[in-house]
Amino acid sequence: MTILPTLALLLGVMLGLAFTHPFPRFAKTLSQALLQISIVALGFDMNLDRVISAGRSGFVYTLVGIAFALGLGTALGRLLGVSRTIAYLVSVGTAICGGSAIVAVGPVVGASDEEMSVSIGTVFLLNAVGLVIFPPIGHLFHVTEPDFGLWAALAIHDTSSVVGAGARFGAVALTVATTVKLARALWIVPLTLGTAAWRSLAHRAIEPRSRIKWPWFILFFVAAAAMRTYVPALSSVYPSLSKGGRIGLAVTLFLIGTGMSRESLAKVGLRPLLQGVLLWIIVAVCTLAAILTLHPGRATE
Repeated sequence: MTILPTLALLLGVMLGLAFTHPFPRFAKTLSQALLQISIVALGFDMNLDRVISAGRSGFVYTLVGIAFALGLGTALGRLLGVSRTIAYLVSVGTAICGGSAIVAVGPVVGASDEEMSVSIGTVFLLNAVGLVIFPPIGHLFHVTEPDFGLWAALAIHDTSSVVGAGARFGAVALTVATTVKLARALWIVPLTLGTAAWRSLAHRAIEPRSRIKWPWFILFFVAAAAMRTYVPALSSVYPSLSKGGRIGLAVTLFLIGTGMSRESLAKVGLRPLLQGVLLWIIVAVCTLAAILTLHPGRATE
C-alpha cells in the first residue's frame, strides 16, 4: 500500500467520528464489493515466477515466522483483553503483509467496520515507524544488505514500507526485500482459505446447517497474478488494472473508516494498539537475532 490508502482511512475515520453516517448499510455493502474487486486487481501487479521461486527457497522459515506471529499475537490479545477478531486481524497483518492481509481476511471473519478500522490503523502506524527506524538500526548493528533485506521483508508490515526501507539501505537490500516480501504476501491465499475453513467447521459444530461464504475472490487474485506472469500480450494493461486496484482499496478504506463512531472507538480502547506494538517489537527483535545467529560474521563484514 502507498500513503493514499492511509490518508483515505484517516479521512474516513475523522468523518465517522465527527458526523452520523447517513447511509451505513449502503456504505457497508459497497465497501465489501469494492474490497473484493480491488484485491483481485492488485493481483495484476505480482509475478508468480519470482514469487514462487523466492517462496520455495524460504518456505520453512516463512511458515515458522507466520505461525510464530499468529500464535504470539493471539496470546497477547487474550492477555490484554483484546477482542478475538481484532487480535486475529492485528496478528494477520503483522504475520503477512499489513493492511492487505487484514482487508482480505476481515470479511471472512465477519469483522465490523470498527474492528477493521482499528486493526488497519494500528498496522499502518507501526508500518510508518518501521520505514523510518529500520535502516538506522541496520547500520547500528552493521547488518549486511542481503540480511537487512530479509529482515525488512519479515518484520515490516506492508510491502510499500519494505520497499522504502530496502531502497534506503542499498540496492541489494531492495532486491532481496522486494522479492521475499512478495513471496510472503502470497500467503494471503492459504491463510484466507484456511480461516474460512476453520470458521465453517466452528459454525457447523454449533449450527450444522450454517453456511460460510468462501472467499472466492482470493482465487481470482491468483488468476490475475497468473495472467500477469503468463499472458505477456496484455502487459500494457496490467499496470492500469493494478493502479485501479490501489485506488479502489483507498476508496474502500475510506468507506470503512466512516463506519467508525465515538462510541465504538471508546469501547475498543487502546489495547489493540498495545497488542500490535508488543507483537511487532518481539517479532522484529527475534527475526533480527535469528538472522544474525544464522549468518555469524556477516554482520561485521
